Amino acid sequence: MADNDMDTISDAELHRRRHIVIGVAIALAVVIALFCWKYVPGLIAWVSDPGAVRALVDEHPVLSRLALMGINALQIFLAFLPGEPVELAFGYAFGFWEGTLLCMIATAIASSIVFLAVKRWGWSIVGLFFDRSQLERYSWLRNSRKLEGLMLIIFLIPGTPKDWLTYFAGLTRISFPVMIALATFGRLPSIMTSTIAASAVGDGNVRVAIIAIVIAALLAIIGGIVYKRFEAHHANTDEDKKN
Repeated sequence: MADNDMDTISDAELHRRRHIVIGVAIALAVVIALFCWKYVPGLIAWVSDPGAVRALVDEHPVLSRLALMGINALQIFLAFLPGEPVELAFGYAFGFWEGTLLCMIATAIASSIVFLAVKRWGWSIVGLFFDRSQLERYSWLRNSRKLEGLMLIIFLIPGTPKDWLTYFAGLTRISFPVMIALATFGRLPSIMTSTIAASAVGDGNVRVAIIAIVIAALLAIIGGIVYKRFEAHHANTDEDKKN
């Protein structure tokens, strides 16, 4: 990690910038909510009809795909937002195969932008979203000699903070091609369970949807437990090496 870069900007300045970013995001959310409020009942009714959703997709094949891919990219940029709703939307609107493919393409593009931006501007970018204390949570990963292997394991485990790690990776020695491969294909298990479930709902196959949702929930719970233990183990190991 570029510690010297972390010292070039003060915490006070980062807090000021972070408050601006958060303020703008909240203001935009309020404006959008007020604008869309009267359309919510009709929107819910429309979303509840898979045929209507897919008819609109067929009517606007390019725009609909670009719009959802843009939303997916925005979710990755704002790492605190959950990614599962977007993954479900891909499966619901485009089916399992195309939904999975489009989601992976959008993820690869957004992850590339995040990684390259952090490589270029370092802590000035990361500090807009995270405190230094949050960054130190992953210091054990920075110090590991098996960085690529550990990143792969973490990305494959459901329930881990993958979008946060995408920002963090830009501060490590990991290469761009390796990181993008990990950030894209490492998300595949999570993306597939979401798109399978949503696609099944769109096709009226409730049984498959329920099975996929249960499996996804179990994997997320188990993955969260495994990740906590995994993180604690390697953090303790690195601490022992320092001592």
